[in-house]
Amino acid sequence: MENILEKFRLDGQAAIVTGGVGLLGREFCKTLAQAGAAVVVADLNETAACEVARELEDAGLKAAGVGVDVTSPVSVQAMIKSTLEAFGRLDVLVCSAALDPKFDSAHAGQHRNTFEDYPLELWQQALDVNLTGLFLCAQAAVKPMLVQDHGAIINICSTYGLVGPDQRIYRKPGQPDQSFKPVYYSVTKSGVIGLTHYLATYYAGTHIRANALTPGGVFNNHDEDFVQNYSARTVLGRMARRDEMNGALLFLASDASSYMTGANLIVDGGWTAW
Repeated sequence: MENILEKFRLDGQAAIVTGGVGLLGREFCKTLAQAGAAVVVADLNETAACEVARELEDAGLKAAGVGVDVTSPVSVQAMIKSTLEAFGRLDVLVCSAALDPKFDSAHAGQHRNTFEDYPLELWQQALDVNLTGLFLCAQAAVKPMLVQDHGAIINICSTYGLVGPDQRIYRKPGQPDQSFKPVYYSVTKSGVIGLTHYLATYYAGTHIRANALTPGGVFNNHDEDFVQNYSARTVLGRMARRDEMNGALLFLASDASSYMTGANLIVDGGWTAW
């Protein structure tokens, strides 16, 4: 009798997670490694990437850390080369690196730009990282995937790529200067869905699949007002825990989702269901 749990295993496979040092990136690296994959922790902060990889290795898992600037074709190609040299193949690409304006306590008061005055240079920087970065990573990763005729690409989206930001949740009572989720985030995350659809259909007839994962807001030491505002917008009445995207990520990376491509898996506590 076939065991369904075996479909979630990634033994003998190799995976790259860009943004592997981030809040969710770390979780994704751990999840893939625990499922049996050799994981490349890729991040702009190479020192931190190597530290995360060492933590995984200390736990008896296979991992390596590399530095990568996803806006640079040379850097991205070097990341792929390092992966192939270390593990001999590439089966899973998780594109988690992105500029994401945070509203936790460490980033309080940093998002005062209105749409009318939003700086062009910040807009262009976000396009470079959040969209061109995914394009470059996918473009480089599919080459070894085509050779081995196997691969899964997972692009990390956001609920704000599906619906407009509810700017009310960022308001502070009694404060005249309000924070805003900036325009680039919605636009670039919408583009993630378009790129995912393109990759899925372009590689029709191969064994390369491309899907998106759309997380809702993940708690990371946000202040109480924000948590209450955000939680009131979700069906489940709370923010996500940082480990609550891992099951969906592993599903998309593994043969458990072998008949799934061009899709968007939404894990948002019901935010977009209202």
